[in-house]
Amino acid sequence: MDTWRCSGRCRDGVSVQVEGPGGHRGPHTLKRRRWGGLRQQWKLLGLFEIDPQHEFYSLTCMMREGLSTAIQSTIDQPLPVSEQDFRMDITQIHKGFRMQTFAGPVFAWLRRSLGMEEKEYQHSLASQGGYLQFISNSKSKANFFLTNDKRFFLKTQNKREVRFLLANLRVYTKHLESYPHSLLVKFLGERVMEDLLNRKKYFIVMQSVFYPDERINARYDIKGCEVSRWTDPAPEKSQLIVVLKDMNFEGKFITLDHQRSWLLRQVEIDTSFLRRLNVLDYSLLLAHQPLHHDERGRTHSFATLIMRAKKYVCVCQLEFKAQNRRLLPNFKNPLHVIDGPELRYFVGIIDIFTVYGFRKRVEHVWKRLRYPGKTFSTVSPSAYARRLCRWVENHTK
Repeated sequence: MDTWRCSGRCRDGVSVQVEGPGGHRGPHTLKRRRWGGLRQQWKLLGLFEIDPQHEFYSLTCMMREGLSTAIQSTIDQPLPVSEQDFRMDITQIHKGFRMQTFAGPVFAWLRRSLGMEEKEYQHSLASQGGYLQFISNSKSKANFFLTNDKRFFLKTQNKREVRFLLANLRVYTKHLESYPHSLLVKFLGERVMEDLLNRKKYFIVMQSVFYPDERINARYDIKGCEVSRWTDPAPEKSQLIVVLKDMNFEGKFITLDHQRSWLLRQVEIDTSFLRRLNVLDYSLLLAHQPLHHDERGRTHSFATLIMRAKKYVCVCQLEFKAQNRRLLPNFKNPLHVIDGPELRYFVGIIDIFTVYGFRKRVEHVWKRLRYPGKTFSTVSPSAYARRLCRWVENHTK
């Protein structure tokens, strides 16, 4: 029987220790024991400081040490991206473990394209402040960690997801090069750690969509459907972080005014790209925070990009397209942040690894029988992309 242990201190100061089978403790106990009331459930959600007594303390210490050394190599030896770099992998030996870095120069180039300095990136990932564990109501079996400054997520993966990203890394980077303000989550590094017992742990580093998060007052995970898309909100005045879903957003709107047309177009571009990758079940992450009074009604400064579009003719022509992004003062934040009249919105598309293969096709048939007349997540990539675009169009103004 699988066992686990999880303990730590919640980011809002609440100590959490949850027992699992055989006296072991862990966040998944909720699935195995029927506790009465929501109060116990909320103890399993939120951000937790990973202290020396935490289950993942040793793992995250190895992550920090390995990442610091791996990033140092790109600081000391910046390399131009070539075809060989997409297939490159480098293994570095540490005391008690080894870390393998996949396509290091490619991800270093991507970080630089986002205006990110390697020393700044290294400082964030290797800070002595330690990582935070994020426990959500997601069905994912992955573990999520945040750097102490909350700028970067580290997510454990399975081997299939790693292979998928590396196989599509070239087209992914080309898409971001063509659309620098794409809503797709920015992957910044792919690695695997192996300990002395030959146990492997794959993980990816990516930017947090919700940064800076100090005044964010609502977070949503949107898939554009209704089945299993409701989450009980956090208790009133609670500091816990709960990511809500589609049905929680019903009756609400993303109010953007003149920015609306840009958002609709970018969602269409990004979902069309994901359709070509034959994936589904990705999410549109959405959060908002109130604007300060002195931020409302300002003439905002926006970034205007000139993108090169290669035509199917003998010469290349320049195609000019304006893309807008609110530039937050005092933050190096290449993620898409859009200001409406009263709210600032954080937007990103995540979880792009689910391929529409045989198992998903069978699941689609079963759900059609199980939920007649209702919308659910498992549909063809084309239908999924159209539906998410329609959701954004119907919920913006």
